[in-house]
Amino acid sequence: MKVKTLMLGAAAAFAMAPAAMAERGSDGHVNIIYWQAPSILNPYLSSGTKDIESSSLVIEPLARFAPDGALVPYLAEEIPTVANGGVSEDLTSITWKLKEGLKWSDGTDVTARDVQFTAEYCMHPEGGCAQFAKFEGVDTVEVIDDLTVKVNFSEPKPNPYSAFMGGQSPIIQAAQFADCLGAKAPECTSANFMPIGTGPFKVDEFKPNDVISMSANPNYRDPARPAFATLTFKGGGDATAAGRAVLETGEFDYAWNLQLAPDVLAKMAEGGKGKTVAAFGSLVERLEMNMTDPSPDLAPDVRATRKAPHPFLTDLNVRKALSMAIDRELLVEIGYGQAGRPTCNLVPGPAVYASDNTECFTQDIEGAKALLDEAGWVDSDGNGIRDKDGVELSILYQTSTNAVRQDFQALIKQWWSEIGVETELRNLNASVFFGGDPGSPDTFQKFYADVEMYANNFDGTDPQAYLAMYRCGNEPKPESQWQGENINRFCDPEYDKLVAELSKTSELEKRYELAKKMNEILTKETYTIVPLVDRGRVSAHSNTLGGVVLNTWDSELWNAADWYRIK
Repeated sequence: MKVKTLMLGAAAAFAMAPAAMAERGSDGHVNIIYWQAPSILNPYLSSGTKDIESSSLVIEPLARFAPDGALVPYLAEEIPTVANGGVSEDLTSITWKLKEGLKWSDGTDVTARDVQFTAEYCMHPEGGCAQFAKFEGVDTVEVIDDLTVKVNFSEPKPNPYSAFMGGQSPIIQAAQFADCLGAKAPECTSANFMPIGTGPFKVDEFKPNDVISMSANPNYRDPARPAFATLTFKGGGDATAAGRAVLETGEFDYAWNLQLAPDVLAKMAEGGKGKTVAAFGSLVERLEMNMTDPSPDLAPDVRATRKAPHPFLTDLNVRKALSMAIDRELLVEIGYGQAGRPTCNLVPGPAVYASDNTECFTQDIEGAKALLDEAGWVDSDGNGIRDKDGVELSILYQTSTNAVRQDFQALIKQWWSEIGVETELRNLNASVFFGGDPGSPDTFQKFYADVEMYANNFDGTDPQAYLAMYRCGNEPKPESQWQGENINRFCDPEYDKLVAELSKTSELEKRYELAKKMNEILTKETYTIVPLVDRGRVSAHSNTLGGVVLNTWDSELWNAADWYRIK
């Protein structure tokens, strides 16, 4: 296969259903509820889904990923490919052309300089960009003219559709963020809470961890969109209340991520006010094993950093035994029903990238006990907790507050107790847990626990940037304001070599092979990540909200400009 083959069909068109709209703002008000409340409207300072998706209503990328995985231009005129000359023959650059006449919501022109600045912002050496993996391999970004920007790679990049793609990598306004580079980024409250954007809506008021009031962007590029004049984005509460607000009471028009037991959802749907929508993508509920010591007895610049290895989770046998003790089939049954399936993979899809690893499907309590025995972890003092060299297997296991997650915690605690592991459970407000506040001790990035559970996914259908998150040095740490994507602080030079190899491999079969190998290192060989459930995305919308197209490869609100009121 020639090196450019991957690029030839990348610009497949995605047919959008026409929205029944007459003019901008003609359909009044729309209400959205996310039970995880946004903490910030800047996805470069938070990898929390609720922050990324709320931001996507305001700030946009050059292109998005459609529900079928196709690339769709947004701010860009078209998708650059080798065939149309936008991607160089040697795959060392990609040239994007902006649509003519684009305006920021403040009425100023969108230019190539804004795109260039966005790269400077995320790639700043003194910053802590939460989406840095999106810019893996980017050497320079140069302005060709007001509407043209060229991204140069340090070596051939077979998949150049990462930076400026999808809800995780939008364009920010250079003028607004000019004084927010590097370590100053978290200090720019006004810009981070009320970004000037190109999206269908603009922010009127933002109350962090509570509610966002928006109105139609008067400078949006389509004069007929959005159909809604105003929008309320309500955050907080829980999935049960969010589901009821759409399906039973009709108080809200759209509810995200209804992580509820299947019988609960079915009962809510009887309310007749709305309907659920579901689709599988790359969303995996998993356990992250902390490879560093989260003890509060350590100095602040040492705690939960690679300066202090974890006292027992650095033992592969312990991590593997914890995984072996779990009954994933039962977790699916109680938590998700048809909207979930057991998985041993961090990357469960697309299918071509998914390993055939099914070893974890069978719970093996006795095998886990034997493994710990062989590794020298025994209950030496008869208190029911295994220990070795004075260290007990005592785990603080945290996650966000959610009924399904607390059910999972209770079951897993019981299974771990059966193999001689003591477990303390902690659940935290989701808006705080998934927030990016560097001053909070309770964020999933700071990871002041031994094990934590959550789910996330990646934009698009190629997992390269997602797998690149686990490079050495990409972990949250004080020097990066606790931003970073390598949450469990994993570091393996051999893994980093595979990251580099994948970034320059164009032959598709080889890319599949490399991605599977990287997935297996994380989940099967090292057990630093313990996948539990491949989760189908389940949300709900009112019967009067039209234009909703659930997208598992990008922001769920990716086409909010096309939503309209069914009369």
